[in-house]
Formats: sequence, C-alpha cells, structure tokens
Amino acid sequence: MNFIDELLKDEKIEWKELGEVCEIIKGKQFNKENMLEIASYPVINGGIFPSGYVEIYNQNANTITISQGGASAGYVNFIEKRFWLGAHAYAVIPKDEILNRYVYHFLKMKQNKLQDKKEGAGIPSISKSFIETLKIPIPSIEKQEKIVKILDNFTKYVTELQAELQARNKQYNYYRDMLLSEDYLNKISEKLDSLNNENDVLRLTTLGEIGKFTRGNGLQKKDFREKGKPVIHYGQIYTQYSFSTENTISFTEEDIFSKLRKAKPNDILIATTSENIEDVAKSTVWLGNEEVGFSGDMYSYSTNENSKYIAYYFQTAEFQKQKERKVTGTKLIRIHGEDMEKFTISLPPIEIQNKIVKILDRFQEILSDTKGLLPLEIEQRRKQYEYYREKLLTFDK
Repeated sequence: MNFIDELLKDEKIEWKELGEVCEIIKGKQFNKENMLEIASYPVINGGIFPSGYVEIYNQNANTITISQGGASAGYVNFIEKRFWLGAHAYAVIPKDEILNRYVYHFLKMKQNKLQDKKEGAGIPSISKSFIETLKIPIPSIEKQEKIVKILDNFTKYVTELQAELQARNKQYNYYRDMLLSEDYLNKISEKLDSLNNENDVLRLTTLGEIGKFTRGNGLQKKDFREKGKPVIHYGQIYTQYSFSTENTISFTEEDIFSKLRKAKPNDILIATTSENIEDVAKSTVWLGNEEVGFSGDMYSYSTNENSKYIAYYFQTAEFQKQKERKVTGTKLIRIHGEDMEKFTISLPPIEIQNKIVKILDRFQEILSDTKGLLPLEIEQRRKQYEYYREKLLTFDK
C-alpha cells in the first residue's frame, strides 16, 4: 500500500457543491485611469497579472481568485497580500468546514474545466452559478491538512526554482540593458572616434529611419493546415516562439498564403495586441530560409541593420518607456506601427552591433540551456505536483 492509499484509507468523504461550502464574491470596478504604476495593493481583474496598483483594498491576504472575463477567464490564483478585487474576477471565501488551501488546490485542478466553460460571443466570461455548482470532495479537516501540506511542499519547491530562474533572468536583463544603453555605446563611440574612422559613429536615430513596418492581414486560426506554406499568428508569439525562430509551428495552403503579408528572412515579427502593456510589441526574429506569412494584429519590421540587435533593443527598459507612452486601450492594449516608427534608438556601426548580438546570444544560450536544469526541472516538478494533486483530490464517489 502506497502512502496515498494509507493516507485516504477508510476516510469518509462528503461531496458538496462549492457554493455550499464557499462564498463566491464578484469584485468591483476600479477604472484604469485611476490606477498607479506603483502603489501598495494590486488590482486583480480578468487577466493573469495585476491590471495596475492602488492605495486601497477590498480583499484580505491569502485569498483564492478566479478570473471572470477575458481571454484568461477561469484562471485560478492565490493572492498572498491584500488586494483590490476587480469587476472581472471572483474571490472564493471558504467556510469553517473546509480549508482555504485545500479549496485552492482543488480549483487549480479544475482550472481547465473552468476555462472550457467560457461563454459569450464578444468578451468570454464564466458564470458565478457554474462555479457554485462544482462538486468538491470534503474529507476531515485533519486529512485536508495533510493533503495541503503535501501539495504545498510541491508548489513551494516550484516557486523556489522559479525565483532562481527569475534571478538569472534579472541578471541577463541588467547586462542586456547595459550593453544597449546610450552611456555604454557612447564610451565605445569615443574609442572609435579616437581612431578617426568617420564610419564608426554612434548615431541617435528612429526605427522609421532605419527600417520599415508592414502591417499583417487576414490569417486566422481556422486557416491553419498540418503542412503547406509557413505562417505565424500573432497569438503564437506570446506562447510558442522565443527570441528567434527558424521554423513555424503552423502552415496554410497556397491560396491563403498568396493573400497574406510576407516577412523575409531576418525580419522581426511583432505582436501589437495584448491584455497587458508588458507583452505588447513582443517579437521574434524570423531566421527561416523562405518568406513567412503573418496575421493581423502584428507587424513585420525590415531593416538593413542587424535585426537581432534591434530585437534585443525591443526588450530593454528604454524601449518599454517609449512604448508605454504610446499604447492605447484598457481591456485590450494596442500599439501602432506609425507610433513605433518614431521611437528613438542609439545605433552603433554594424560591426559593434554584431559583437553585442554575439554576446547577448551567448547569454540567451546560457539561460535556455536545459543542462542548467532549471526550466526543465520546473516543468518536471510542476507535472509531479499535478500528478499527486490528481491522486489526492480525486476520490472515489
């Protein structure tokens, strides 16, 4: 008999609807224009990440939330500090007979089911009544405590691994921003000037002066085929592609491809629509050997400079500052090519661009190297958590 069988042996289980043992609370609207970039309490709304920050709160720490509306409707989270519960999210408040973290692990197990129940032709949403009718198994408080302890140990370990990976990413971001900063490039420029080489001059220019933005069109997910001409949809840039790619995961037929905008090898593909400001203008460099078709809600950027240098610049804090001043929308954030054309960039000669790209490529390799184990181990531990969660919370009715 394994430890799970031993733990659950002879345990009496009562099944109840979630609405019987928890209070489901819908949040209140807090207008985007009244939020702050830095404040004491996050605003938890329909997305995965905070919508902004405010100086008041309406929910206490250690509260379960479920996104109510938007693309992330059904996403389950556990907020460990006081926060403002927005109009597009629910808080789940357990009653005395059931533990908070027990409910959280159960709902996290049901997250896919919740997300499959999104309704609505416009902005998808999930109803309070559906959440309330979920059936949850309720063992004794003592058994709940033991189950929670086991599952929390898994999530704690994953969190620690993620923190270590985040620290490495932070270190990479620091060096990337330093290498691409105006101060650092000016120092290089001064050394080059001392050699009296007129071609080796750092110049302040704009993205529009050194390249061309082309807006995508037409491609929809229903146009995907298992083989054919290579295509990229804007939504895939967030989830499927990293800094650069030589291959696509999607294809389409010749007739559809012929009507699409095309990106050439070494062009940058930029997603221009997102639920949050941080992800707007996320990009990937197309390194394939042929043209690739791309969808609306994105642009290609073509330049004679080192395109990877420009794409690395897109990741910098300086680019983020310029971007934040030009995004539009509240629930759906957008940025336009004509605005990005005006963004300034400190551009060294191509030889220096190539050297900086070589350094940053090496940093990227170190970060993504599975021999470093972190990304791989995080995924393995997450699967391990999901396996034991399923075993511990799926009782025989």
